Amino acid sequence: MKQNCIVFVGVLCATLIGSVAMAAEEGFIALFDGKTLAGWEGNMKVFRVEEGAIVAGSEKEPVAHNDFLCTEKEYGDFELRLKAKLVGLGDNAGIQFRSARIPDHHEVIGYQCDMGSAWGRKIWGALYDESRRRKVLAEDAPDEVQRAYKENEWNEFVIRCEGNHIQIWLNGLQTVDYTEEEDVAKTGIIGLQIHGGKPAEASYKDIRIKDLKK
Repeated sequence: MKQNCIVFVGVLCATLIGSVAMAAEEGFIALFDGKTLAGWEGNMKVFRVEEGAIVAGSEKEPVAHNDFLCTEKEYGDFELRLKAKLVGLGDNAGIQFRSARIPDHHEVIGYQCDMGSAWGRKIWGALYDESRRRKVLAEDAPDEVQRAYKENEWNEFVIRCEGNHIQIWLNGLQTVDYTEEEDVAKTGIIGLQIHGGKPAEASYKDIRIKDLKK
């Protein structure tokens, strides 16, 4: 009888945990099916699907230049959740949002959630303005980022945009709480970057989004 009670409690706990997890994801839709690049556009010679993740670059060969895989759809107010990993000497990549492609160019313009290192510090979870103001708009203290970041492992990001308010979390640590004061685009594509330069491989998976205007 005691054993049956233990089993019942175990099943009940697992059910409750599952319910909480499902509730936490309520309203989210997948942007990546884990098998194909349907719904995305970019250089398909650079981006590929491997083991349920979108992968770009190589640990053996230099990367010719910055490249971006972008959603075909644009998003405004949203919460984006995903996992990302970066390995190799290049040590720089990022996640674009509220961005746009620059015509006849490989670059995009807009906000980027940074990954990797730059200026002598870890920049994981920093907010950078790609091809526009070309500077870091907000970031957490480097020592806090260093503690939160998982080297050569999957790191979890949450990116939340509501009007002028932008927030970013790295593995549960809030790295950005930024309010935009300039008149910049509040809608745009989401893009996954591989940075040009030394050999590096950037991977992204479990990409899902919730429209906050609904």
